[in-house]
Amino acid sequence: MLDICLLGTGGMMPLPYRWLTSLMTRYNGSNLLIDCGEGTQITMKLQGWSFKDIDQICFTHYHGDHISGLPGLLLTIGNSERRKPLRLIGPKGLQRIVNGLRVIAPELPFEIEFIELTEDVQIIESNGYIIQAFKVNHKITCYGYSLEIPRKGKFDAQKAKELDIPLKYWSRLQNGETIQDEEKIYTPNLVMGEERKGLKVAYCTDTRPVQNIIHGAQGADLFICEGMYGEKAEQTNAVQYKHMTFEEAATLAKQAEVSELWLTHFSPALVYPKEFLPEAKKIFKNTKIGKDRMTKTLKFRD
Repeated sequence: MLDICLLGTGGMMPLPYRWLTSLMTRYNGSNLLIDCGEGTQITMKLQGWSFKDIDQICFTHYHGDHISGLPGLLLTIGNSERRKPLRLIGPKGLQRIVNGLRVIAPELPFEIEFIELTEDVQIIESNGYIIQAFKVNHKITCYGYSLEIPRKGKFDAQKAKELDIPLKYWSRLQNGETIQDEEKIYTPNLVMGEERKGLKVAYCTDTRPVQNIIHGAQGADLFICEGMYGEKAEQTNAVQYKHMTFEEAATLAKQAEVSELWLTHFSPALVYPKEFLPEAKKIFKNTKIGKDRMTKTLKFRD
């Protein structure tokens, strides 16, 4: 099962009633964060989720509302007695930018590992996640992310008994290991069924609609996408500043055949996003207005 929390829903600047857009997920004892703007650790604290267990932080891009909260968060994680390495993932230039920010957080009790994205689409497997980073279209280099939790097929105990496979090898076969026992060789395909549907969440902010988003979010259980502007009249601003309207985000959700859409990254001028929800729902019915610390648990289907 995958726990998801949309820590904040604001764009450009934090407001008294709306923190900056950031996503946090929890899976199998590992926490992952996407973006870390000013105040992110405050809303994380309000949610009650652990700083210490953050193993990976992914950055969409390097505008201040997406990364300026990092130095303080690093210090907080350090104060939590964490010693394991922390992995940072982001567009090219990540190490240079983070090292610059660390002028005010120079000493940390853990190592930082950097993965810089250079491809149009890049796959990273880590801590049970398959992370797909896909390039989008903003004023500077920017990526969206999909997080997938694959699920193995069912183990056929009856088949294992019929093949007289020793019980001591069952768990190793379930983990994908091929075993040689004297003259006999046991392979996972002998006792494992077809791979079952896993879990998938896609996250995308600060971009115009592009085909990469449709591919990256395809079939997601949950798609979290920016809706900087609610009104159709804001279309000109959306094009000029390379953001999206509610209707554009809903169209992407429909094209990607996702199960659910949460809108986020609202303009500070958009005080009541819910007013513009009906137009988005006409395009994609299961559209919801994101709220700070909105949560959902995705569970594997039996």
